[in-house]
Amino acid sequence: MRPRFAVLATVVTTLVAVVVPSVVSASPTNNSGLTINAIPNPIDAGEGVFIYGHLNVTPVAGQTIILYHHLAGSGLGYTKVGQTTTDSHGFYEFTRAENVVMTNRSWFVREAGIHQIHSRTVFERVAALVSLSASTPSAVTGQPVVFTGHVDPSHAGEPVVLQQETASGEWRDLKSGRLDRGSNYAITYRWRFAGDHTVRVLFGSDARNIRGAANPVTVAVQQVQRPGFTINTSDQLISYGQSVTISGVLDSAATSTPVTLWARNAYQTQFTPVADTTTGSGGSYTFAPQVPAYNTAYIVRTTLAPHRNSAALFEGVQDVLTLTPSSTTSEIGGHVTFTGTVLPDKAGHVIYLQRLGADRDWHNEELTVLTNASTFQFGWIFGKAGTYQFRARISGDRGNVGGASEPVTVQVSPATSTSSLPPAS
Repeated sequence: MRPRFAVLATVVTTLVAVVVPSVVSASPTNNSGLTINAIPNPIDAGEGVFIYGHLNVTPVAGQTIILYHHLAGSGLGYTKVGQTTTDSHGFYEFTRAENVVMTNRSWFVREAGIHQIHSRTVFERVAALVSLSASTPSAVTGQPVVFTGHVDPSHAGEPVVLQQETASGEWRDLKSGRLDRGSNYAITYRWRFAGDHTVRVLFGSDARNIRGAANPVTVAVQQVQRPGFTINTSDQLISYGQSVTISGVLDSAATSTPVTLWARNAYQTQFTPVADTTTGSGGSYTFAPQVPAYNTAYIVRTTLAPHRNSAALFEGVQDVLTLTPSSTTSEIGGHVTFTGTVLPDKAGHVIYLQRLGADRDWHNEELTVLTNASTFQFGWIFGKAGTYQFRARISGDRGNVGGASEPVTVQVSPATSTSSLPPAS
């Protein structure tokens, strides 16, 4: 189960007549009595793969099955990578361990005994892993922010793109960079306008990997302070339902001066007054905790003439997500359902199921659209035994900064029955 842009495909080429024990030069299109399937497909680079199928021509028991693969973009033919024996029902299986399958490749199997028959070919798509770090989580307008990261497997010399999320949930290119010899990048960007900016770095697809995107990060950018009238927040990025305190300093001599807090959330066109107070010693002021439901801009003005005001301060409000699995245990081929909610209401918005990858970063695996009740559901089929961590993530929009649920863990054991596996063909 994967995002809709990652489409399961097969390699369609011409079968050649000559087959040698370790290498073949082309792949079969259809099976001749030997089925195959590979799960998951597509995968993130380094994820384990389970390959299996059935021999359907008697005798089925105890027959030798050889697994071949072809690495996309290698210019080489098909190479033998594994050998096993069918069980009493003609079932066979191969497990490709973690950190082995790093690039796109094709699989097929051949019965090497009395039948000399083959399966069809399966094309395994593999997404590159992209990491991302920002030099600072907050900045002021015009301040350079450096974004660094790594692409795995190595794609030295290839381009990557820094993108910013738009209010509609799309991604807009900001600046491109190029991977160095170590497949690392560094991209510097400055924002002219204040606000909470969510960005990611995208590696486009090539022959070796399908495209991969880094888990987004948010940089809170504030307008440069006005001399003599500062404004600050106790936390530039809060979760929906949390409170924040706005404070600052009017001129140090401006003691006992009435000031008013004005606010405009993402859906309002004008600032409106929301609180009043009086400056204390040294011109300092503090407004009781505010509980904005949406991204909000605040300014503080002197209540009486002559009117003065601070710069605008931007407060980001993250969506709050829950995620619950139908079970915390499963087996290879087993199906687990994940359900959850998003606050505030985000009906109709896209939401992602993310899995913690071998690189210890989060990667989008599936997407769906929130229901009218702002709820969601995902399904997942496991292809390898082990411990998996998942979370749900929603991208930001005009109203709120995107957020993620707390991770949940699912423990997966080997399959107890072949009937639980998705059918091979």
